Amino acid sequence: MIILSMAKKPVKYYLVDAFTDSAFKGNPAAVCLLEEDRDDQWMQALAAEFNLSETGYLTRLNGSDHSPSLTSTPRFCLRWFTPVAEVEICGHATLAAAYTLFMSGLIDSDVIEFSTLSGILTAKKVVDHVKAANGSHLKNGEAQDNYFIELNFPADPSSEFNSAEVSFISNALGGAPVVEIMRTVADNLLVVLPSGKTVADLLPQFDAIEKCPGSGVIVTGVAPPESGFDFISRFFCPKFGISEDAVTGSAHCGLAPYWCKKLGKCDVVAYQASPRGGTLNIRLDEKNQRVLLQGKAVTVMEGTVLV
Repeated sequence: MIILSMAKKPVKYYLVDAFTDSAFKGNPAAVCLLEEDRDDQWMQALAAEFNLSETGYLTRLNGSDHSPSLTSTPRFCLRWFTPVAEVEICGHATLAAAYTLFMSGLIDSDVIEFSTLSGILTAKKVVDHVKAANGSHLKNGEAQDNYFIELNFPADPSSEFNSAEVSFISNALGGAPVVEIMRTVADNLLVVLPSGKTVADLLPQFDAIEKCPGSGVIVTGVAPPESGFDFISRFFCPKFGISEDAVTGSAHCGLAPYWCKKLGKCDVVAYQASPRGGTLNIRLDEKNQRVLLQGKAVTVMEGTVLV
């Protein structure tokens, strides 16, 4: 007897630039819409094929694709893979996933819930009052750039990092002068430099950064007053196959508690000074230990995975 295996359905994907309103800026992520289960090995192999800092996989958990539930918020399972490993949380790929769902017509809601390894995360539309007041380009009767997407993420507080490796970490950052080093609960080093300009100008030594303690290295400094930003950062994570990430939502879950306390305010604007660059509007909910990250996104490519 011959048993014929059922062919897998093609997988629709979108490539989205997150934390930017311009194509080829911000942080690119692939968003794959799964209509049936795929195993971890396949998801990891496809993430390596895309070779982006993150590939996100979405599976709907309630309602149907074109008949969303009228009684509950649309909920999707969301998983994130770098080219070499699955991660527990990712900001820019979550923003890209939410933007894809909002723009594709797959949901009829301004709020989405994601079931993830970090619990239930939400994304919702928030009005961009400046764009709304000035008018926006209309598509299908809706202004496409008059809102931000706001992600509700857990805060990642840090504590002082006492180590004899400060000089090694400084050298790994091209000899940049270190003001202080913190370590976040998510096991990233948060390295504070004298200024945002020092952060932007540093020359990372990736081989050395890979040998630093922790999962990744967040480098940050206060922004120049005239810049319109509160602080500037960069993020290096070679242990996960990402030499320098373009714009990192999860890193700002650690940056927000640090800078909000330092600056004495709960609302801050951040700039990640990677070669692509990206902007985040951030609110710290200190009582509930949550960080609200606002950003925009742009779809630059879509296609189908056939295997």
